[in-house]
Amino acid sequence: MLINRLASLAWRNLWRNRRRTVITLSSISLAVTLSIIGTGMNDRIWKDVVDLAARMSGGHVTIQNIEYEEKPGLTRTVVGAGAKARLAKSNPDVDRVVERIVGQTLLSTARDSFGASFIAYDPANEDEGSLSILGAINNGQAFTSADQKGVILGSVLARNLGLTLGKKVVYTMTNKKGEIVKGLARVTGIITTGAPSVDLGLCLLPIGAVRHELGYAQDEATQVAVFLHDSRESAAVAHWLASRLDERSAAVNWQRAQPDLDSMIAMKKGGMVFFELLILSLCAAGIFNTLFVSVMERLREFGIIMAIGLSPGRLFAMVMIESLWLALMGLAGGVLLTLWPYHYLNTTGLDMSGFYGGEKVEIAGIGMSAILKVEIYPENAMAIAMIVVAATMLSGVYPAWRAGRVSPVETIKLV
Repeated sequence: MLINRLASLAWRNLWRNRRRTVITLSSISLAVTLSIIGTGMNDRIWKDVVDLAARMSGGHVTIQNIEYEEKPGLTRTVVGAGAKARLAKSNPDVDRVVERIVGQTLLSTARDSFGASFIAYDPANEDEGSLSILGAINNGQAFTSADQKGVILGSVLARNLGLTLGKKVVYTMTNKKGEIVKGLARVTGIITTGAPSVDLGLCLLPIGAVRHELGYAQDEATQVAVFLHDSRESAAVAHWLASRLDERSAAVNWQRAQPDLDSMIAMKKGGMVFFELLILSLCAAGIFNTLFVSVMERLREFGIIMAIGLSPGRLFAMVMIESLWLALMGLAGGVLLTLWPYHYLNTTGLDMSGFYGGEKVEIAGIGMSAILKVEIYPENAMAIAMIVVAATMLSGVYPAWRAGRVSPVETIKLV
């Protein structure tokens, strides 16, 4: 077939100047490697940030009172939280669902008083997979019962209050009727996350004890936290839930619940996309230069083969096939070049604790591990491959068009 003959001829043409071809392929492969590693790093970082933020707050999607977003408080509750949790679990994108009470409290001792945020949870239903800070208990232990009279404090908050394990503390809240209520608890655990905002201003309480103090029903909470297999499905799941909830409840995805984090991620991703496009643009410029110089060197040759019957369209196709060969070989070389560093960064990662000055780094109030890893989404890897091929092919359009415009009579005279 003609296409096979043109492909064979294009392949041979590329290797007539091996040094130039190898340099061009090296630039394409390096661009592919940098794009995959950069995108994989971006994908993994923000996936971890979103998942950890969900495990420290209200999940990827939060079911809450319709008025809670505008006026958050312990007086705006979700009634029938158990039924709503079962509804959420019926969605195939949902991994797990838990009920919580969250709000503000005043912690007091004979020594001092400090305000803090609190999360009241059921220890029978939650672990580090839904509430990440449970893994940061470095002194004492987590609750064993939802009705336990205990409290777990951030390490800085405990130090400020002068509290140690077994000591008593009074927590003050406002119940559903707007009345001030108090509860007494003993310190059962101390958490150290490495994130100052968490260690200084957060405490954990058992949900049963808090329900009793606030006068809540057994199926009443301030939020139902919904965790997904893939955080990117949060908008779809929130929409699915909203269409099935009663008029007093709302389903809020994490982007809406944490707009600052969403904006920061969008800005960082935009910067990475710009950086990758810049790399690919420089790579495309190099490919264009290679193909254009190659065409200009072969003008007399093109004139001869056109004089013996090769049409301008077929000559255009031959040069474009040279571009395609470059794209495919460069892409294959980039994949091979990426395999080892990607595997290492995906499984082991880079320890950045020396750079950040600790084992944790705080991003938008989220304490992240200082071990840097990569994990690219398959669709992003496919997009990089398509962009590399498209950029290489576009770089060959003008040289191919220039080749097809050759005048046999004029170019045969060239020496």
